[in-house]
Amino acid sequence: MSSTHDVVITGIGLVSSLGEGVDAHWDRLSAEGAAPVLDAERFAPYTIHPLPVIDWSLQIAKRGDQRQMETWQRLGTYAAGLALDDAGIKGDEALCSTMDMIVAAAGGERDEQVDAAILAASETRDDTEVLINEKLTTELRPTLFLAQLSNLLAGNISIVHKVTGSSRTFMGEEGAGVAAIETAAARIRSGQSSHALVGGAFQTEHPDMLLGYEFRGFLHRAPWKPLWQRSGTEGGGVVTGSGAAFLVLESREHAERRGRKIYATLATTISDRVRRRSTDLAAAIGAMLDKAGLPAGPLLALSGASGAHEATAAEKAAFAARPDIAARGFSNLTGHLKEAQFPFAVALAALTIDRGSAYPAFDAQTEPAFDGVPEAALATAVGFFHFEGMALLTAPR
Repeated sequence: MSSTHDVVITGIGLVSSLGEGVDAHWDRLSAEGAAPVLDAERFAPYTIHPLPVIDWSLQIAKRGDQRQMETWQRLGTYAAGLALDDAGIKGDEALCSTMDMIVAAAGGERDEQVDAAILAASETRDDTEVLINEKLTTELRPTLFLAQLSNLLAGNISIVHKVTGSSRTFMGEEGAGVAAIETAAARIRSGQSSHALVGGAFQTEHPDMLLGYEFRGFLHRAPWKPLWQRSGTEGGGVVTGSGAAFLVLESREHAERRGRKIYATLATTISDRVRRRSTDLAAAIGAMLDKAGLPAGPLLALSGASGAHEATAAEKAAFAARPDIAARGFSNLTGHLKEAQFPFAVALAALTIDRGSAYPAFDAQTEPAFDGVPEAALATAVGFFHFEGMALLTAPR
C-alpha cells in the first residue's frame, strides 16, 4: 500500500566511462555483450575505466567555477545538474532553495609534483620537518587546500545549481554513499524533508587515488578479467573507474503534486558494518537479505561488488544460496566508483524498473539469465574493505 511519505526517485544523473545521462547508460547496459571501456596503459600495471570527453559547460556554465574545481568536483557537480534536469527542478528557485542535499565524497587530489620534490630534497637533507614546511609554504597554491575539502563538492553544487536547503557530507568509501541515501530516505519518510539531492563522485585518474587502494593491496594487476572471475588472479581484484551518480529523492506526495514521473519507489534501505575478521561475511550478507523484505520469486540485483577477493566471494556465495536472485555486477562495465558505488547501483535498479526490462548478463559465464519484467530490484554495495548496504526498489504504484 502506498503512502504520501513513500520515498520515490524522480531524477537520475549518471556519468561513467560508458557516457553521460540516463539514456546513454541504458543503451550500453541493456545491450547484449556490452564491452567495457578500459585504459591499461596510463597507470600500468593497473587498469582503469576512464571518463569520456565531457563538455563541462553544459552543466557548469561559468568558466571561473570550472577552474576552481578539481575534476572530481566538476564530475559531481555535472552529474548533480543532470539529476536536477531530469527531475524538472533545475532553475526552479522555489524548489532548489528548499531542497536538502546529502553528498558522499572523499578528499581531493594531492599535488604529486610537490610530493616528488619533497622526496627528492630529503635525500640530501636531514632536517625533514623544516624541509616539509618550506615546501608547503612555497610550492602549494593557497586554493589547493580549499579544493581538498570533502564538503566543497556540496558547496560547488550549491553555488552552481542554487541548491540551498540543508547540506550534509559523508566520508567513508562505499559506506558514505550508503549513509547518504539511507539518511535522505529516513528524513523523507519521517516528514523532515520533502525532496533531496543525494549522490557521490569519484575520479580515479590520479596516482594518489589508486595509491589509496594499493596501500592494502586491493588493486587488480593481471590483464583485465570480468568481475566475478578475478579470484586467484594477481593483485587484489579491484579495477577502478571514474564516475558519478546523483538522485533526486522525493516524498510521493511532493512528486505527485508536481506531476513528475516516478522511476521507482525506494522501499527499504539497510546497512551494516560487519567485523570481517571474526564474522562470516557471506552469512552476514545473507542476514541482510533476510531483513530487506525481498519479494517472492525471481529478483534482479544490481550488485556494486568491487572485485576485492574476500568481499566479492562472500557476496557471490550469499547470492548462490538464494537462486531466485540474478545478480548483475555493473563494475564489470564501469569500474569501482567508491563513494558513488551505491548511488550508482540504486540508479541502475530504478532504471530497470522504469524501462520494464531486465539487464542482460554483464558476464555471461557467471551471471544467470532473468526472464520477465522486473517489478522490483535490489541494489547492493558490499565495501571492498568495510561497510555493507542494500536497498530494495519497487515499481511506483
